[in-house]
Amino acid sequence: MFSIAFLASAAADAREPFRVGTLTCDTSARVGLVLGSRQEMRCVFLASDGRQYIYTGLIRRLGLDIGITRGGTLLWRVFARNSQIGRGTLRGSYVGASGNVALGLGLGAKLLIGGSRRSVVLQPLSVEGLIGINLALGVANLTLR
Repeated sequence: MFSIAFLASAAADAREPFRVGTLTCDTSARVGLVLGSRQEMRCVFLASDGRQYIYTGLIRRLGLDIGITRGGTLLWRVFARNSQIGRGTLRGSYVGASGNVALGLGLGAKLLIGGSRRSVVLQPLSVEGLIGINLALGVANLTLR
């Protein structure tokens, strides 16, 4: 419950954010460990002006996470408090709710807010394509470097 209240207040503080680009991440294989998991990713941020920035990331989940996935792709629209985006702007920690379901092909969603001074919002729902057998619901923490 605390994380949902935190997300609501952080979203309210975001004051009409600008859409600044798209973040696409390729995820590694993941084994759900019942009460959590961790998954590495390689990401490309494509800014609205056409510039590209490379990030590495790690998602940690706490909550129900059962199964195995081969990996997949996450796609977020990125919003920020101002339109000034440069190298390292997305660097930081994001927190929010996460859910995945897969039986063969699967889908997932994540609501994440954070980054540099909590000024970046990764589109309220990400689109995730994955292959495997998995059920995951809980709190997610994403760190981008």
